[in-house]
Amino acid sequence: MTSKFIIGLVLLAIGLLLFFLGYQSSQGLDDQVTEALTGEYTDSTVWYWVLGAISSAAGVAMLLLGRK
Repeated sequence: MTSKFIIGLVLLAIGLLLFFLGYQSSQGLDDQVTEALTGEYTDSTVWYWVLGAISSAAGVAMLLLGRK
């Protein structure tokens, strides 16, 4: 296994973890109240999802582009 493959797997795992944490955060009382009143999630929840998407995309790209 090359280092690109390992880094890609780690980035993908981190991205999935961030998605999970964002989901957990969105189910909290503060996010539920904020979404009910404003129609938007809190900034921390959105950051979990954004960083999770970036990390997952980078991980998948490294896994696919690292192949020969």
